[in-house]
Amino acid sequence: MLCFVFAVIVLASLCSTVAGFGLTESGDSYIVDTSAGLIFTGASMVPDLQNVAFAQDSSKYSQIASGIDADCSWVRGGHDNNCKDCFITCTTSTLIQYYVARYNDPAIHMATYTTAEPSVGELRFIARLSQTTIPNGYDVSDIVGGTAIEGSDVYLVGSETRSKFYSSRQFIDDQIHGVSGSSIAAWMIIPGTGYESSSGGPFFRDIDNQGTSQQEFYFCKFHPLSIRLNSGHTQTESFRTGLHGPYALWFTTGSTPSSDIDTSFWDALDVTGWVSEADRGRVTGSATGYPSAYSDYMTVGFSNSVAQYWVRTDSDGDFVSPYMKPGTYTMTLYKMELAVATQSVTVTAGSVKTSNIASTEAIGEIDGTPRGFLNADPSDSRMSDWGPVTFTIGNDVDTFPMAIFKDIGAVTVKFTLSSSQGGARTLDIATTLAFAGGRPVVTVNDWTSSTPSVPDQPDSRGVTRGTWRGNNIMYTYSIPSGYLNTGSTVNTLTITVASGSSGSDFLSPNIVFDGLRLY
Repeated sequence: MLCFVFAVIVLASLCSTVAGFGLTESGDSYIVDTSAGLIFTGASMVPDLQNVAFAQDSSKYSQIASGIDADCSWVRGGHDNNCKDCFITCTTSTLIQYYVARYNDPAIHMATYTTAEPSVGELRFIARLSQTTIPNGYDVSDIVGGTAIEGSDVYLVGSETRSKFYSSRQFIDDQIHGVSGSSIAAWMIIPGTGYESSSGGPFFRDIDNQGTSQQEFYFCKFHPLSIRLNSGHTQTESFRTGLHGPYALWFTTGSTPSSDIDTSFWDALDVTGWVSEADRGRVTGSATGYPSAYSDYMTVGFSNSVAQYWVRTDSDGDFVSPYMKPGTYTMTLYKMELAVATQSVTVTAGSVKTSNIASTEAIGEIDGTPRGFLNADPSDSRMSDWGPVTFTIGNDVDTFPMAIFKDIGAVTVKFTLSSSQGGARTLDIATTLAFAGGRPVVTVNDWTSSTPSVPDQPDSRGVTRGTWRGNNIMYTYSIPSGYLNTGSTVNTLTITVASGSSGSDFLSPNIVFDGLRLY
């Protein structure tokens, strides 16, 4: 059994070494030279990055998870005999860690295959580097001299609150992060589909850096430079297993390298769970139905139990996905970070699937106010008829009432859906105020919702006193599959006010709308 430990030597000049590219055994250790100024050493009895003569911290090692006991093997070769990769494999019963040194790359390329969550710690790769050599991390996560004030991970440093969690960036924007010193920098690169087996989606974020007596940085896969592959930190979905990555620990003299690194060399290596680009497919299409003000803030995500992907649309709503593993995915359109449409899409190897997506239906902007709705502007010289109102999707929102009253009647909404917009859907009704326990009950074609519980709203007249300001409450209704019509058949949504109280006309139980959305 070999417990694999890394010792990394980064030459300050990052110049080629005399020994040249290759892997050399030395007792219970091996020495790998990339011929690009990077030498790393693995010792038999510990699979971590153990000692970086110029960069590695000597008290704690760089490692996957919390360190693993593993059986390790390697394929070695030098540049002179046209072997451009040194490939190291460390295997446990539930995890395989892969390390690759490439000729003339000042980097350690990695991937992690898992069949279960780690029993101890979290699934992440953490590089622990010398604070003396590489002192420059993120100020917000530098806790040197601080006092723990929340658990063991939030600190007071002087007058500032700092934490490793504050270094996080959303996955969609975190293809590279790094730390630096004088004429040296270390970078964690997560290229292309490197997050596909992580969890949380495009807007999930996790630790990138922590400055202590060491300089730590991460790649989080399941849950200090690290890449986190999966973690339990505000986790919104189940952990994924499989092949995490690829990712790379890359050294420079200070400049930021491109995150668009070549990963095609992995195709030729014996890596469990690896899927080549040729064996993947893509999705292309156009997103529509969202407000033009959000044209620069739309994202399309894809997810199933095996993988996750995402892409931002261009300003016209067009998109092309990354290369994805074959399978059926839930495709989600996000306005900023809010899901506004979902549908299913199937990806097949070697093909490009066209799948357009539209924000299913929305009435008004959910912003905590009824602004824009009928009778919502107090500057109106006189009020329009409160209804009952029938509103057709596509009409101006100023014909949809800001409020409905139990004694005056329901509001009815007419709309059609495309073939991809049918099936089970979610309806959200956002409200800003209610009177006398009013809350919305909905009927969609032949399906009627249950009655929500009495809302926590002020015990006072509101809209008749010229205000919509109460407690913002969102009502969510799950419409089962089979009740929504698609094609030319019109759907009818009716919203009524339910309450155990009564009253006449405008003093009957009522609700004030913020907005509605179906997705």
